[in-house]
Amino acid sequence: MKQTPAATRIFQYSARFWFTVTYLGQLIFAYYILMLYWTSTALGEFENWNKVNPHFYRKDDLTGNIFFASHVVLAAIVTILGPLQLVNGIRSKWPRLHRVCGRIYIYSAFLISAAGLYLALVRGAVGGPFSTATVSINGAIIMLCAFFCVRYARQRNIPLHNRWAIHLLIAMSGVWFFRVFFMLWMVIFRAPVGFDPETFTGPFLYVLDVFVYIFPQAIVVLYFKAKFSAGSFKKYLFSCLLLIITLATAVGIFGAAGGMWLPKL
Repeated sequence: MKQTPAATRIFQYSARFWFTVTYLGQLIFAYYILMLYWTSTALGEFENWNKVNPHFYRKDDLTGNIFFASHVVLAAIVTILGPLQLVNGIRSKWPRLHRVCGRIYIYSAFLISAAGLYLALVRGAVGGPFSTATVSINGAIIMLCAFFCVRYARQRNIPLHNRWAIHLLIAMSGVWFFRVFFMLWMVIFRAPVGFDPETFTGPFLYVLDVFVYIFPQAIVVLYFKAKFSAGSFKKYLFSCLLLIITLATAVGIFGAAGGMWLPKL
C-alpha cells in the first residue's frame, strides 16, 4: 500500500493525542509528588513519606533517605521538563531554552537512575527480587538512552539525538506507567486479581514490570518504523495500536488520580 496523506495525518494525530494525554497525566503526577513529598519535607514531617510505602522513610538510614529525597525531587523535575523537550515549537523558537532544559533533564536522568538503582539494590523494590531486577534494568536503560542523547547532540546528529530523546522519555516514564496501568487493571477488575495485595507480588505484577519498564522501548522502535515507512499500512496499523494504548492510558490516569494520588494529599 502506497503512502497517502490521510495515513500520515492519522499517524501524526494519534502521536499528538498520545502525547497530550500522557503529558496531562504526568503533570497530575508531578503535582502529587510536589504536594505530598515537598510539603511534608518542608514541614519536617518525614514520616508522611510513608503514606505511600512504609519503607520510604527510615530513621536509621540517613543515606537512603537522602537518596530517596533526591529521587523524588528529580522525578518532579524530569516529569515536567521531559515532554517539553519534544515540542517542536519550543525547539525551533527557543533553542537556547531547549538546550538549557535538556542539560538539566539529562543530568537529572543520570542522577535519578543512580538514586533509583541504589534504593532498589540496597532497600529492595516493592514486589521482591523480580521487581528489583526490572527496576534496575530500567535504570540501566535510562542511563544508556541519556548517553546516546548527549553523544548525538554533540555530534550535531539531530535525527538520532531526537530518536534517543524519545527512548529516554519513555524509559524515564517507567514508574509513572507502572502506576497508571496498575490502576487500569484495578478499574477493570475492581479487586486485586493476579497478585497478593499484602506482599505486592504475583504473576500480574511480574508481567506489568516487563510491560512498563522494558516493553515500551519496543513500541518506540515500532513508532519509528511506521514513521519512516514508505507505505500507509504500517502507519495505519501503528496508529490503531497507539490509539488503544492512549485510551487505556487515559482510563489508568483517571483511576490513578482518583484512587491513588489525589486522595493521599
